[in-house]
Amino acid sequence: MDSPLTNIAVCLCLTLCVSGGFAYESDQYLYRTAEVADSLPLMDARVNDALVQIAATWSGPRDDARFARAVYRELGGLYWVDHIERWANANPAIRKYPQTRFRSVYRGMPIWATRVNYLFGVARSMRVGGVRVGTDKFGHFFSQGLKYYKRHKRGWSDERVFGRGAFAERWIFGKLTTGVYANADLVANYEGMRFYASLFEDDVRSGKPAVVGWSEDGPVIARPFTWTDHVTDYWDEALNPGPMVPALEKRLHARMLGLCDAARAAPAAYSSPEDDALWERYEKIGLKDARHMQFTSVCSL
Repeated sequence: MDSPLTNIAVCLCLTLCVSGGFAYESDQYLYRTAEVADSLPLMDARVNDALVQIAATWSGPRDDARFARAVYRELGGLYWVDHIERWANANPAIRKYPQTRFRSVYRGMPIWATRVNYLFGVARSMRVGGVRVGTDKFGHFFSQGLKYYKRHKRGWSDERVFGRGAFAERWIFGKLTTGVYANADLVANYEGMRFYASLFEDDVRSGKPAVVGWSEDGPVIARPFTWTDHVTDYWDEALNPGPMVPALEKRLHARMLGLCDAARAAPAAYSSPEDDALWERYEKIGLKDARHMQFTSVCSL
């Protein structure tokens, strides 16, 4: 059983020690039937504009690692809210779901259950390619994805790359600080690695050439990027829940029970027809099975 005093002490210590480097959660549980415009065109354009700008200002010979770092500097970042995440949060053209930092499914839960989210709130949620996504996932994609990619290029095995990501999700970037081992974060990390590989390698996305080609004059954008190559239903925290500390799971389960009437009225909004296939695709990257916390299980859909 979690001790409230112990968890408060841990949470305050972490807040003081790692405020520049921890993760936070998002809420895809509430407002699942809300009509929110899809931001895919805007999000695609933001990435493609960055790629074109990097290519246009390039000087020097082919250097895949340097190009990847340039993408990271433009869209990722050293701080816990990446550039593209800040841009998406601040851009009024990107429509958000109604929940806000402190008005979410976690509202009113104690600090020992929600941990840093009690102090900092949750990330905003938006729709991209038909998928409900927390803006925090784009930081995982560009920043953690680059770490995965660099380790892979250094010759690390998949097991070692994914194991390092899972370790971080258990500790500083996940369960220790937020109370959640976020499977959806690991999916975004993995897809970020695939993105960086797809910049320079053919068929990372089956049948598609590399995004970047090289000529004597430097990099050339060979095809446009699109988020639909990477965003799946398993970026959605409600469709791809992860293990939680008992204090949080108990309270979240109770909140979900209160949403079951809405889920039964619109079951397609509360489930994924690709759940089995997505679990099979991503289990290898370190996912931990918490599918008993999907709406399909909690509400017996």
